[in-house]
Amino acid sequence: MTTLLEQAFNEAAKLPADEQDLLASRLLAELTAEDDFDRALANSGEKLAQLAKQALAENRAGLTQELDPDQI
Repeated sequence: MTTLLEQAFNEAAKLPADEQDLLASRLLAELTAEDDFDRALANSGEKLAQLAKQALAENRAGLTQELDPDQI
């Protein structure tokens, strides 16, 4: 465990039990969401490659427009 994480846990231990539980729930949810994102990203390579090929084909066919940052 890193020093910073240990410090955070020590500070959290001073909180009332219900606040500790809320903090723990948020931390666990964040870790789960990060794992879900990592898995989705790892499994998206083929789809991203297909989308890139499609975008390049549309550009070659003249079906795209250059973005104008002043128009956004």
